[in-house]
Amino acid sequence: MGDSGKSRIEQSHLLFDRFIQATTCKGTFKGFQELCETLGISNLDFPNFYTKLKSKLNYWKAKALFAKLDKRSSHKDYKKNTACANTKCLVIGAGPCGLRTAIELMFLGAKVIIVEKRDTFSRNNVLHLWPYTIQDLRNLGAKKIYGKFCAGAIDHISIRQLQLVLLKIALILGTEIHLNVEFRGLLPPRGQKNPHLGWRADINPPINKVAHFEFEVVIGADGRRNTLEGFKRKEFRGKLAIAITANFINRHTREEAQVEEISGVAFIFNQKFFQDLREATGVDLENIVYYKDDTHYFVMTAKKQSLLVKGVILEDYADTEKLLSRNNVNQEALLNYAREAADFSTNHMLPQLDFAMNHYGQPDVAMFDFTCMYASENASLIREESGKRLLVALVGDSLLEPFWPMGTGIARGFLAAFDAAWMVRSWAQGTPPLNVLAERESIYRLLPQTTPQNISKDFNLYSIDPVTRYPKVNIHVLDPNQVRRLYTTGDQKILPTPEPTASSRSPRMKQSDSLARSSKLLAWCQKQTQGYRNVSVVDLTTSWKSGLALCAIIHRYRPDLIDFQQLNEKNVESNNQLAFDIAEREFGICPIMTGKEMASVGEPDKLSMVMYLLQFYEMLKDTTPEEYLLGFHDKSNLAAATKSPISFLTRLGQNITRKRGPKVTVRHEPVRPAEKQNDPLIPPTLCKG
Repeated sequence: MGDSGKSRIEQSHLLFDRFIQATTCKGTFKGFQELCETLGISNLDFPNFYTKLKSKLNYWKAKALFAKLDKRSSHKDYKKNTACANTKCLVIGAGPCGLRTAIELMFLGAKVIIVEKRDTFSRNNVLHLWPYTIQDLRNLGAKKIYGKFCAGAIDHISIRQLQLVLLKIALILGTEIHLNVEFRGLLPPRGQKNPHLGWRADINPPINKVAHFEFEVVIGADGRRNTLEGFKRKEFRGKLAIAITANFINRHTREEAQVEEISGVAFIFNQKFFQDLREATGVDLENIVYYKDDTHYFVMTAKKQSLLVKGVILEDYADTEKLLSRNNVNQEALLNYAREAADFSTNHMLPQLDFAMNHYGQPDVAMFDFTCMYASENASLIREESGKRLLVALVGDSLLEPFWPMGTGIARGFLAAFDAAWMVRSWAQGTPPLNVLAERESIYRLLPQTTPQNISKDFNLYSIDPVTRYPKVNIHVLDPNQVRRLYTTGDQKILPTPEPTASSRSPRMKQSDSLARSSKLLAWCQKQTQGYRNVSVVDLTTSWKSGLALCAIIHRYRPDLIDFQQLNEKNVESNNQLAFDIAEREFGICPIMTGKEMASVGEPDKLSMVMYLLQFYEMLKDTTPEEYLLGFHDKSNLAAATKSPISFLTRLGQNITRKRGPKVTVRHEPVRPAEKQNDPLIPPTLCKG
């Protein structure tokens, strides 16, 4: 080998290290481009890029990362990276969930382009990681890229660092990523004049590469401001709880290293601490969390009255949006409030509390109401025009905003990414379109109820196949007829009812099967509602009119959600609306009507009631109420006596006695308010649920 060849090899090793060690989005792209140029390869060479990269980069550090990726890609689900061969996908948004989805699609052999409207990763806020998420990222080689990843007992990472890790993996696999490109909408095929044109994207700026990209799948991962049409959103709102997030510069000194973290509810302070804080500073909190990451990250729940007294909120309004609007918040007072809380809670041990800057170049502090959550009514849809079909899906916050105190954002976001990849796989394998939708929507029903306790425990067996992640999953809760509304055509023709396929696990029932199933459903409902006041289930129609029977089933499995003794059978509308809302928010079961509609009908439609109740039955039939409750509360009876996250945090804190100083560990279900990702300078009134 000549000197020039040896020099190129040494240079490629140096550039790989520089690429892996890059700490910014732009630096990552620059390092990757320089590496590719030195090796004489192009990431536009699909699908050969990854193979060429491996063959030309004979460097032990790179090979260690390749080994991780190869092990993952060897899973049978991917069919040796051919399961989605010739499938073209557009992913909107390079956040953690968009990148994670793209990585799975690349393993499946799909051609993937990501468009991201920014060119910086500046989210300092810290994400709590469920155990399976940590294992998933380890299996992708996260530790090879970011050596500090979840070292020791650490179970969190900043949004920015997570994005960088996933970006580097996506680039290595050959994902085509375009920064500073805004997705504006879909451009349907142009009809008979251009019969070969498929679905394309309306983007800004209209660069040729992406503007001319024709795709069969589009994934919306651009957050709660989702730009894809066809996804109605529902809002869930609880009692007002005002949260403040603050990021301070971490200089990584010895003094800073000695300050202990306050990890969510698991290490909550007791009542005396909050009293001392209030007396010393006037800052009145319900809880506080401190994570040490790229920044010193604090998040707290503040009482409205103290914010008014301290001059953070200028005027008291009943309307939350008006209360927390930018014009009604004194930004300087907010900074002082956050600094006082952070200083006191760390025993004044952090030597300097200088605010880190957000992507607007201003102090990274945000205040918002976290008790409002949005969820999409559906996870997918299909559009067809001029004979060209397009599969449309949502992931991440576009699909389901995590309930902020529960630390669910990335965990449920990754589960949805896997579910979306499984759907694309079914689509590419030729599964009938309505069957694809029915399966995806059935699986989506499970997502809002997932916890670290009720998902499968063998993380190394996780794949994009839902049965490896959701215990006792029924992927045919919905049948194809129930999702026909999610398939739209250019001329809106009624779609023919699909015939059951041989592979379907839910064949069309015969009349005798249907009767037997209804009888079994009725018996189960009677058992669950037995002993409840003013509840007598004798059929699947009129017995449910008052709403009490449905509330009874929910109360049987989640007594913390409904105060059954306070319900009045005469309040038909409110009883039913309460049950419908809770069932959708907590169990992922969409309502069949509104409470008002239920109150106005003489007798509920039997077919609708059967299909609605069957979802409870399929979800709960193999679980006792005690087992189900343990899955949520980890053998604690504290939550069963409370009605909201805040009262739960407070009650838990009141049951922990300790003097100020060393932290007392009280293990409970991880409830980590670390997922807030709103633009810090736009005080939102709607939380990341």
